[in-house]
Amino acid sequence: MPFIINTDSDRAEMLAAAGAASFNDLIADIPEEIRLKKSLDLAPALDEMAVRRQLESLAARNRSTAGYVSFLGGGAYDQFIPSAIRAIVSRSEFYTAYTPYQAEVSQGTLQAIYEYQSLICRLYGMDVANASMYDGATALAEAALMAMNVTGKERIVVAGQLHPWNSSVLSTYLGAAGHSPVVQNSVEGGVGSIASLRGMVDGTVAAVIVQQPNFYGCLEDVEAIGAIAREAGALFIVSADPHSLGVLEAPGAYGADIAVGEGQPLGSAQSFGGPYLGIFTVREKFVRKIPGRLVGMTKDRDGRDGFILTLQTREQHIRREKATSNICTNQALNALQAAVYLSLLGRQGMQEVAGQSLERAHYLAARIVEIPGYSLRFSAPFFREFVLNTPVHPAVIVERMLEEGIFAGIDLSVFGDEGLLVSVTEKRTKEEMDRFALLLSSF
Repeated sequence: MPFIINTDSDRAEMLAAAGAASFNDLIADIPEEIRLKKSLDLAPALDEMAVRRQLESLAARNRSTAGYVSFLGGGAYDQFIPSAIRAIVSRSEFYTAYTPYQAEVSQGTLQAIYEYQSLICRLYGMDVANASMYDGATALAEAALMAMNVTGKERIVVAGQLHPWNSSVLSTYLGAAGHSPVVQNSVEGGVGSIASLRGMVDGTVAAVIVQQPNFYGCLEDVEAIGAIAREAGALFIVSADPHSLGVLEAPGAYGADIAVGEGQPLGSAQSFGGPYLGIFTVREKFVRKIPGRLVGMTKDRDGRDGFILTLQTREQHIRREKATSNICTNQALNALQAAVYLSLLGRQGMQEVAGQSLERAHYLAARIVEIPGYSLRFSAPFFREFVLNTPVHPAVIVERMLEEGIFAGIDLSVFGDEGLLVSVTEKRTKEEMDRFALLLSSF
């Protein structure tokens, strides 16, 4: 918002209206010991040119994928974003922070959300998608809460290796709601142990969660995990990378009851961590338990197509005891970006992008393991990410590679784990991967 200067007479008028003789009267309830007793240490005022120069100088200190070759992944990926996406979503009728709470929101906004929902359903092979969540982590946590609501059971079992941050959000959500802690299955060879999972899942379990591909990039045995969940009467929740669905089976094809995901790779920039997009899909029989809101298409009295908020299940709209969540917004602009991205690429384009990521990741992995001292930590199949055992600590590699203009990957020791997690998208060229491998050989 613009800064509007208040004159002395403006301030006097406001104080009189508030029934205060001075500004100090307004803050009388704030204890003296925590009040600021000195002037703010502000820099001297600058003209517009000088301010712009200073801000550009500060911005130039950031390291971004605009100037670095990125092998970073772990949930946020350096995907190519077609220029048409920005051209479309930056139109004034779309480029707004307005959240569609009300049923009378514009038909254009509602139609855009409806198109997003339809495309996501096709991608994930599910019946219903909501009008999006905050991000992939909160979508997963809301899925667990929904499973408890549907089944009336308390326990949540995680079948394989979730992203640690997603695990943290999941635990925070469940703990704050007074539910039992999450039960983590053992991980062997980079994937969840099927034998161990069978011993954990019984009639008290509300849902079994799996990330596909998992945090290590490995592919879990989703068919077996889903069968175990169904045998125990638990819901099957899949957190799926949307790009992987260009080459892997959709969650709906192997029996997911709820499928969620992080929508950032579908046309949203990494943006130093957000805003992102939470994908949330369900089987039709659970539609009235879905969190957030749902846009539907109908006919008006003249027979014309129309769009409307069909379900609004937050506590501001319905009785609190019937609310499915307290999510109060959605990521409408990011959802629009995803819809435009999916529309531009289509089925063939998604298969092409996923296929290129798959092939390039395996090419790079094969190059690196030829270098003495390097090996794949896990032998399980992977999509576009893999974990390396390295001859020196991964932090050393990450730091030195920055000097070469490369984001080398994620040092898993920051999560109390081991290895270097490397991700490869369709943007990485053979020359970039060969140079990366050559530089790794110097350690």
